[in-house]
Amino acid sequence: MSQLLRVQNFNVSRDGFGAGDGQSFERPFGHADPGVLFAWAGATASWHMRTGPGGSRGLDDYLIRDYDCNIGAEIMGRNKFSPHRGPWADYEWRGWWGDEPPFHTPVFVLTHHVRPSFTLSDTTFHFVDTDPATVLEQAREAAQGKDVRLGGGATTIREFLDADLVDTLHVVVSPIELGSGARLWESPDELLGRFHCDVVPSPSGVTHHLFWRK
Repeated sequence: MSQLLRVQNFNVSRDGFGAGDGQSFERPFGHADPGVLFAWAGATASWHMRTGPGGSRGLDDYLIRDYDCNIGAEIMGRNKFSPHRGPWADYEWRGWWGDEPPFHTPVFVLTHHVRPSFTLSDTTFHFVDTDPATVLEQAREAAQGKDVRLGGGATTIREFLDADLVDTLHVVVSPIELGSGARLWESPDELLGRFHCDVVPSPSGVTHHLFWRK
């Protein structure tokens, strides 16, 4: 069985932005409010299970639960890992996620400024300066037969789409507009030449776009 490269639960605004301008330590998504952009996810039972009981079931919850299914490695861009730009001043920054990151797999961080790998809990972060096809080959080897998740951000996903490497995408469109930032698309119709697509509205107000390669 071939190993898929999958985008899952990636959130964009109605005008196609996955994050706003001006990312910083205080504002990881720039001028975008994550409490609004990801409200659909935070309302689900699977999200609530991280801290206690409660939350909704149904379509949104099902897709949140599918996030880790058969994933053996993750690829992300540097801006998902860190708000810092340019050469690393030091190696103290170890991601947004604390001592127990939610990935539970090897993670490959694409960056022009490499640094030594490190491990937190059951997640090892590797920093690579290479092209999408090469890092995908590395991630597939590390995944040991499982699929590879392409975690984002929007610029990184776009690079892999442009290289025709993505097999499936689940993109969640929230009913807000950002106006500027890191853009995944101007319209989801841009992908219809290469992908089948189901569009499924949710009672939470978001719309799930499910793409799979033709």
